[in-house]
Amino acid sequence: MNLEHFLKSEAPGWMDGKGLDGDIVLSTRIRLARNLDGYRFPLSFSEQEAKQVDEVVTQALLNINKDKRIFSHFTIQEMPALQRQVLVEKHLISPLLAKKEKHASVLLSEDETMSVMVNEEDHLRIQCILPGLQLSETYTLANQLDGQLEKHLPYAFNESFGYLTSCPTNVGTGLRASVMMHLPALTMSKQIKAVTQMLARFGMVVRGIYGEGSENIGNIYQISNQVTLGKSEEEIIEDLQNVVVQIIQNERGARQSLLKNSRIVLEDRFNRSLGTLRYARIMTSEEAASCLSNVRLGVDLGIIKDVPLNILNECMILIQPGFVQQYAGTTLQPTERDIFRAKLLREKLNLNSQNSLEKGEERYDV
Repeated sequence: MNLEHFLKSEAPGWMDGKGLDGDIVLSTRIRLARNLDGYRFPLSFSEQEAKQVDEVVTQALLNINKDKRIFSHFTIQEMPALQRQVLVEKHLISPLLAKKEKHASVLLSEDETMSVMVNEEDHLRIQCILPGLQLSETYTLANQLDGQLEKHLPYAFNESFGYLTSCPTNVGTGLRASVMMHLPALTMSKQIKAVTQMLARFGMVVRGIYGEGSENIGNIYQISNQVTLGKSEEEIIEDLQNVVVQIIQNERGARQSLLKNSRIVLEDRFNRSLGTLRYARIMTSEEAASCLSNVRLGVDLGIIKDVPLNILNECMILIQPGFVQQYAGTTLQPTERDIFRAKLLREKLNLNSQNSLEKGEERYDV
């Protein structure tokens, strides 16, 4: 599979909205951090060691899947910066891997649910993403691949501490479980701060759409575990499952409360956002994300009926800076991106062939 397959604009399978509680939970991700015994960790190894690790890991993975040919291998340093950014925006690689200067790579499954990042913070980052709330199912898939790799690779493991990792916060299971959630009602009713504080008491954390260090965009949050040592994988999964179920209930309650007490205000907000998406000429990524969040909530509440969820999911991908430029086929300045982003949204949400003002538009000059 060539790289162009993974750079396409269509939303990946984990964004199909068909998973359990898909109106609130966009996706479930499991990530396992592993290192190879006998090699220095990525923070201190040489370029030659980095290449050796990549060769060993890639060969092991391709041998495991040599009949099915599930994974395709790509070297990060051979990708232009824009292509790396697109893969980050599709959650196929991490922002850290995209910035790596020493030799690094990624192996991607055709359906984009599985990836193995090589020489990120650790030698291996095994990642699995599924739609909706599927913690047990996602962990099972990631654990199966991890078990197959462990038969062929000498993992760095200590009987007392578990899997050894570059960062002490990952030592033990090396497991990070996260659930990406759309929480507009809790945000609008100013309850999200209380949710964040509650999660901290349970050893969990709220992050932005691209994980650690990223900001909340479009009322989308990642809920994940912080503790990897002292708990089993099953305990981590169960604890996160229980917390996420509670947050889902709170979000549903907040939605119904807003609908009961402020229906006209909500209808106005949702339809204004849809109008902006359909007819605006300039859109920043922040404004686009906010409008898409409002429209998505309107769809979930049955107020907006003519916008398919799969189109909204595709728009969430399209509005990102890397994708806008990938779609345009050239590097764009910020204002040019905002103009082209608005054009893409009009095409997706307005069927602009029906609007005479949109016909024949080919110029996007500032």
